[in-house]
Amino acid sequence: MPQSPAKSASDIPTLDALTGGAFTAPTSGERAARVRDWLATEPSAEQMQEVFKELSVKDKGAAKPLREKLDELKRLRNQESIAAEWAARAQALLSAPRLNIADAMAWQRDAAKAGAPLSREPLAGLRNQLSERVKAIEDLQTRAQIHREAAVLLAQRIEILSTKPWRDAQAVQEALAADVSQWQQQADALAAESQWDNVDAKFPTQLDASRQQLVVVWEAFASALTQTAAASADATAELPPVPVWADEIRAERGEPVAALAAAAQAAPQPAKGGKPERLVDPGARVVADRVVQDAAAKVQQAVAEGQGKAAPKVAGELRQALKEFGHQISKAAEAAAHAALSAAGELEGWQRWRGDQLREELVARAENLFERPAAPAAVAAAPADAAATAETAEQPGAAEGAEAAPAAPAVEAPQVERQALVPRLTGRKMQDALRKLREEWKQVDQGGPANHALWKRFDEACNEAHKVVEAWLEKAKAETDALKSQRLALIEEVKAWTAAQAQSAADWKTVNRQLHGFSDRWRQAGHLSEKLYEQLHGQWKEAISAAHAPLEAAQKASIDARRALIAEATELGQATQLRIDAVKALQQRWQAEAQRVPLDRRQEQRLWDAFRKPIDEAFSRKSADREKGAAVTTEVDRRVIEAARAVEAASASGDAQRIREALAELEAAARGQAEAAAAKTADSAATQPQAESADGEPAAADASTDAAGDEAAKPATVARKPVVAVRGDDRPGTRKAEPAAARPGDRGGKFGGRDDRRPGRDARDGSRDGRRDDRRDDRGSRFGDDRAPRGPRLSSVAFQASRDAVEHAQQALRKLAAQAHGEVVTQVLSAWSSRDGEQLPTAQQLGSRVNASTRNQWQQAVGQGNAPAADAGEALLRLEMAAEVPTPAAELDARRALQLKLLTRNDPAPAETWSQDVGRVLGAPHDEATARRLQAVLKALLRK
Repeated sequence: MPQSPAKSASDIPTLDALTGGAFTAPTSGERAARVRDWLATEPSAEQMQEVFKELSVKDKGAAKPLREKLDELKRLRNQESIAAEWAARAQALLSAPRLNIADAMAWQRDAAKAGAPLSREPLAGLRNQLSERVKAIEDLQTRAQIHREAAVLLAQRIEILSTKPWRDAQAVQEALAADVSQWQQQADALAAESQWDNVDAKFPTQLDASRQQLVVVWEAFASALTQTAAASADATAELPPVPVWADEIRAERGEPVAALAAAAQAAPQPAKGGKPERLVDPGARVVADRVVQDAAAKVQQAVAEGQGKAAPKVAGELRQALKEFGHQISKAAEAAAHAALSAAGELEGWQRWRGDQLREELVARAENLFERPAAPAAVAAAPADAAATAETAEQPGAAEGAEAAPAAPAVEAPQVERQALVPRLTGRKMQDALRKLREEWKQVDQGGPANHALWKRFDEACNEAHKVVEAWLEKAKAETDALKSQRLALIEEVKAWTAAQAQSAADWKTVNRQLHGFSDRWRQAGHLSEKLYEQLHGQWKEAISAAHAPLEAAQKASIDARRALIAEATELGQATQLRIDAVKALQQRWQAEAQRVPLDRRQEQRLWDAFRKPIDEAFSRKSADREKGAAVTTEVDRRVIEAARAVEAASASGDAQRIREALAELEAAARGQAEAAAAKTADSAATQPQAESADGEPAAADASTDAAGDEAAKPATVARKPVVAVRGDDRPGTRKAEPAAARPGDRGGKFGGRDDRRPGRDARDGSRDGRRDDRRDDRGSRFGDDRAPRGPRLSSVAFQASRDAVEHAQQALRKLAAQAHGEVVTQVLSAWSSRDGEQLPTAQQLGSRVNASTRNQWQQAVGQGNAPAADAGEALLRLEMAAEVPTPAAELDARRALQLKLLTRNDPAPAETWSQDVGRVLGAPHDEATARRLQAVLKALLRK
């Protein structure tokens, strides 16, 4: 609910007392200072809001600290809400039964994007907890991988021992058993960790599989070693399932190793198509079946999932298992292994075909790194031969021939054209393209068997392209060496210049310009590697800093000198009497210091602004005092200003009569003082003769008697002639004041003689001069004695106010006249449309170009309305010609025809008969198009 003005006014004293006088302080700076002091007391948000609401209306600058404080509180509240939200999310992650590492890392990233204060509590503690949990989980995952690799190594040790003498294996059995037991204990401790449930699901599975495999291998190894020891002690005991150990026992018993073959021959032959039964230890068969079945299961899984890259690897592992345990596995395990290998073979066949396609694409891209010219037939056949070589290389048993015979033309053909190859890419791009091609080739090789023929073509193309890279690297190295030497030479030049400047008097402007030149040369010295640039940059900074040291010292001294000049300018500006000579001398000292030592442009501008501020303020005070002296001091000025304000008010009202009356009053106010002075002069002149006559009437009578006597004696006195410019001829008759006497021989003296000669210039009498003097006396003097007395001299304020008021008034009168003109035209059209002659404006409203008789004619035409439309059209064309307004496009031909007609006839011009033409148009029927044309015509004609 908005606060009432009365309530706000009553609260201001309270708020002023609360803020320590922030509302009643005289200046904005003091208000802002008191507001800052009040904010230092940490008031409540409601108080700050209320003070800001009232103070921002009076002084926004003083209310700025309040606004910043309120904005800061608002930001803190927003951050608190955001912090609470993300703290809740973090607590949910920590309290969840299973923590996902990706979610924990995403929490910190999303919270930072949302602007949450992660550096403050509680988010800082929650972030640390999540980081520790994630670190612990990652540590467990790393340990699980290490334990898995350890299990693999232990199994490999056991397998290696099975290939060595059994007594060596028996010697390390206890140590190996301890290692296996320790591994199992560590695996159990790893699974017992508190964060083990949060690790990725694949790690527990892998660890369990490693445990099972290690246990199976160790149990089989221990049982085989026990059986071997028993067979060694008892000659009748069964031989161990390990071939190496069995052969060793046979050797100890003195039995030949080939006895097994003889026993096989003595054994009964199986049925046709069958296989002889293999005499294998049941425990070793179980271990071998389990290993082969696990490998076959991995192959079947890879085939089912379509993993082209993993299938060859697991198939190789299955083949290796068959090689090791093929004589021990059962028929069922052997059949499953062969089925898995068959399925993997089909997948590998597809993978080989797809791999060859990808390799061919890579070969084409590698060969396309150069623009190759048109090849001859023999060379054009090379790709076909290479393709045939690739197909032959894939066939079993034909790889050697494929590499020996068809590969030769594929390699020899490009040798002919090698000099004509043009690289499509430059050095850096060629290097990136080669790196990318080789990485893609490695990825293709990982998914299937290699193709040596295609690799040969690919390697040749890459080697050819690498020559471009090598040339580019050599060129870049040479450029780098040149740039390095150039920069080192520049550093040495700067050092030599610094030493030379220390021994001579410095011109600081020249020094500054030369230092800038050194810096520009360093920036434009070319690009270097980041490592090399860092090495040279330290040397450059040391050299250029030493070169800048004298200039920086001079600049520091110059700044101190300029601050001293600023202090002097402040004292000079605060003085009561401003001394212009001291100001000029101070400015000259400033200019000399500025020309002596150059500074940074921004710093120099700040110092200059501080220097000129007190002087400008002093001149401003002087100008203000001068303006105060020139302010309105007389009664006439006051009346003129009041009359000018009245004219402004009348102009704003929009009343023409009121504006004219106000202008007349303004003119009278400007002349009123002159009239008063004239009346005062007349009164004083009339009062002085009356006083003289009253005091001494005899003296007046004597004076009149003396004046009469003087007039009687005046002809006897000869007045002195003024010196005037005359001709040098002093003969009688040549002077203007003495006319020449008539001579006997003159024709004018004869009886009946003619005196019809034109008098000469010297014979003229003074009658013309007398006429000229009479006319001048009648006309008055040059400036005229009867001219109206001029008004008093107004002050600048009164004169400016009167001039502005008159200009505004004249503009308002012109605007009102234009409005009245438009209203008059509208009334004429309205009277024509309604056929009511009484609605026509008066002759005075129509303007000076329309008299009463013309208006009566228009009124009759409007009332009758029986004029033909053809006459109205021609009259309208004449009106448009008279008003010089454009004619519609459809009537242009008619207007041209009428102009030709008027040229051939002696009729009056359209400008002379426009009033009759208007009457003819008004007498015709009303039409909207005709009305618009007539409106445009009347606007122009009635204004002239």
